[in-house]
Amino acid sequence: MTRPVAPATIAAKADHYVDAQSGAIVPPLNTSTTFARDTGNQPMNAGHVYARDNNPSFVQAERVLARLENGEQALLFASGMAAIAAVFYTLESGARVVLPQSMYWGVFSWTRQYCARASIAISYYAPDDAVSLRAAIQAEERTDFVWVETPSNPMMHITDIRLAAELAHAAGALLIVDNTVPTPLLTRPLELGADIVMHSATKSLNGHSDVIAGALVSRDSHPHWQRIVTERHDAGAVISPFDASMLLRGMRTVVLRVERACQNAARIARFLHQHERVEGVLYPGLESHPGHDIARQQMCGGYGSLMSFLVKGDRAETLAVIGRLQLLVRATSLGGVETLIEHRHSIEPPETGVPENLLRLAVGIEEVDDLIHDLDQALRPTA
Repeated sequence: MTRPVAPATIAAKADHYVDAQSGAIVPPLNTSTTFARDTGNQPMNAGHVYARDNNPSFVQAERVLARLENGEQALLFASGMAAIAAVFYTLESGARVVLPQSMYWGVFSWTRQYCARASIAISYYAPDDAVSLRAAIQAEERTDFVWVETPSNPMMHITDIRLAAELAHAAGALLIVDNTVPTPLLTRPLELGADIVMHSATKSLNGHSDVIAGALVSRDSHPHWQRIVTERHDAGAVISPFDASMLLRGMRTVVLRVERACQNAARIARFLHQHERVEGVLYPGLESHPGHDIARQQMCGGYGSLMSFLVKGDRAETLAVIGRLQLLVRATSLGGVETLIEHRHSIEPPETGVPENLLRLAVGIEEVDDLIHDLDQALRPTA
């Protein structure tokens, strides 16, 4: 086409895919681990030599994701943590990274342990404080990259991506943004100055709670990106062809799912905000949220399907509330078609500062009135 197409079209058409041999409009699953060479011992297809390098099933999904993020290249990994690890594995001893104090616990825990083993220094910043971010970046002469997760999981802090990019680049560092929660449909970090975007593709991109996958997308082919490409190739943390095919299938409906989940989340956030048994709601779509203005500037089409809320009461009362739920599922994850709820304090150590009365809510695409009714009956004090 002579004009740019919208993300909804890119996703639904799977990057305008039609199988040249069969005419099939659904990308085929290719499970081959190796690919043939011609009589001159040259690959019959230069792009496919061995499945640890690439495979048609995940190359197709990578192209779709790169276009959704408006990036030059995407790489799929066996999990979101594998994608994160690939970024850190390319750092040399003596490097320094700047990370948020509040972020997904799995990343916080692993980076702290790995960087200690690899002699990589970490400086932390408050994710909703520009002064803290600036001070952390400028604290030392050397900064290799700055990590941003916005909205943060589960405290829903908002970080100004454009400002983070300016500060990181002024220090000679790369900006890497975890875009798992908003997805490229709501936030486009590369267009705001980020160098690399990370996704736990397990979540909204796949959207059906049946695939473990991770992804990195680069704005351009800079030297650090090439080291990541080499790291994935050499270490082999690639996604399986079947999971890549399932991920591509999930991405074809991502626009509709994210739109519906955002609409549901907005209504639920307003309901909880007014509920007599709720102490507070952490959701950037509410005007009362301290990061609402920044979120409004860098998010378009909604504020995501993830939120947290604080129950009026102690740990016991909070666990009683989650125990009374009949429709919402008590489980870990987010971005699926089903609504999940979790008591994060039971999972994260006290040092993360997650309150005992906090419940993390990952809103799905069910009928929102059913979800609200279930929350209401669980929150009401028993007679």
